[in-house]
Amino acid sequence: MQIGAHDVLIVVDVQNDFCPGGALAVPDGDAVIEPIHRIAPCFEHIILTQDWHPANHSSFAASHPGRQPFESIELAYGPQTLWPPHCIQGGKGAEFHPALHLLQAELILRKGFHAEIDSYSAFFENDRATPTGLAGYLSERGLSRVFLAGLAYDYCVSYSALDARRLGLPVIVLRDACRAIGLNNSMATAEADFAQTGVAVIDTALLYVDTP
Repeated sequence: MQIGAHDVLIVVDVQNDFCPGGALAVPDGDAVIEPIHRIAPCFEHIILTQDWHPANHSSFAASHPGRQPFESIELAYGPQTLWPPHCIQGGKGAEFHPALHLLQAELILRKGFHAEIDSYSAFFENDRATPTGLAGYLSERGLSRVFLAGLAYDYCVSYSALDARRLGLPVIVLRDACRAIGLNNSMATAEADFAQTGVAVIDTALLYVDTP
């Protein structure tokens, strides 16, 4: 698959807390780094997203006495899975994994910094209405096709892919450059949503083999 000047690679949340040893470790999460590095030279445009929570974030189980991580509750914007505290602003867990080297990235988009609402997607907060500003950035830069890699396949990558499609953008998820949490059938849900909305899922080999 040929990559052009209007394509963008969005690398989602490759942070210490989502990798082995982190507060919300995705199984084998750091394994996404090698395929991301392998295909990064194909792209003229790369964006990184960074989960960036205040310590009292409403998505943390610790913010709701008596609740436990991975329970689901209703917040003002709808159902919310409760998580262990993670990616706290300024903490080591919020830093990008030290093995991730993408100095050519042109934008770091921080999300989840409003205490009262979570942000899985790179495009909208979890009310699915409040924009992060990424869509406007892509539009002004003339970036019209989105490739997604990172963590986690069934949450932040999936939500980003579905929102990009909702905005009318072609979306390609690089499956082997993602890893999943696998909570409550989240993998099957994500893949059913991809099929229904036209999100393409491919392996990175289709990029780095065929692209000069």
